[in-house]
Amino acid sequence: MAIGLFSKLTSRKGRKKREEVSPIEHKVATFQPSRYEKLNDDPLMRMLQQGRYAILLSEESKTPQGGNYGAMFDTARDELEKSMAIVPAGSSAIPQNLFDDGDDVEVPVEPYLLDVHTVTNGRFQKFVDGGGYDALEFWPEEIWPHLIELKDLTGQPGPRFWRQGRCDERLWDHPVVGLSWYEAQAFAIWIGQRLPTEAEWQMAASWHINSSADIMRRFPWGDAMNSEKCNIWTSRKNGTVPVDEYPSGVAPNHVYQLVGNVWEWTDSEYVIADGTGNPVVGEMPMHAVRGGAFDTYFESQATAHFRTGQIALARTHNTGFRCAMDLNDATWINGG
Repeated sequence: MAIGLFSKLTSRKGRKKREEVSPIEHKVATFQPSRYEKLNDDPLMRMLQQGRYAILLSEESKTPQGGNYGAMFDTARDELEKSMAIVPAGSSAIPQNLFDDGDDVEVPVEPYLLDVHTVTNGRFQKFVDGGGYDALEFWPEEIWPHLIELKDLTGQPGPRFWRQGRCDERLWDHPVVGLSWYEAQAFAIWIGQRLPTEAEWQMAASWHINSSADIMRRFPWGDAMNSEKCNIWTSRKNGTVPVDEYPSGVAPNHVYQLVGNVWEWTDSEYVIADGTGNPVVGEMPMHAVRGGAFDTYFESQATAHFRTGQIALARTHNTGFRCAMDLNDATWINGG
């Protein structure tokens, strides 16, 4: 199996290190729009260019062999192998009330694949440039009337803090923020993946795998908070950092920044009860977010187990996401 149990440590290549800049996009004094990239006329080559590797590989059996297509599919497989890691089977104890008093439900988690990094501005730029906001097939029908509201600072389709449909070039490798759960889900569908469930996310961060050791970590790197291993308020970064920073804080399978930098949307609705067992119900649907962010002050909120939720249409300055995939859908692991 090409990917092995764990992903390889990878370095981001092909882009020069950017100058330091305020990581909260709407506070950047000057704005440097990311450059436009001409899209390939060949639809398959365009998928490769856009990083839609899983979608591209689903077309392999229907594509005549010859030309550059063989190398194209090999490249897609290589990119997925580098960018995703296997999370082994395990379980997650999900708190059921606001006071986390031990009233947990143990949820089994099957092995799955998880992105090594959160989705960057650069990756999301390709979705915007590819017309993702106009393609209704990536959005649930109930959200269609709200699509007109999902605009940037200049009224163009895109994350909340962008301008003219562009991210700031200096933040290309920072996590994309200012986008709702629906935008995260649409991107995941567009690339042929999905959002992780809350239990899957917690399994990756706590590493509570099925083994005789029965070890469950408080943080991806161990049991003690260390602000040199993650980007939270005490790290004094005052904003996001590139998604490949803090290599000392990775999970055992080298997944980065499961704690800190940005909260992460999950695919699970946020269901919680108060102290008397009554469900806490909001005016709008909420989804679970996990992991804490650069401005998380309390250590207890930046752990593998702390859970909270946000309104699904919320577009905050400190929430991003990463994508996942079922092993059964990852035909590229064993060559199909």
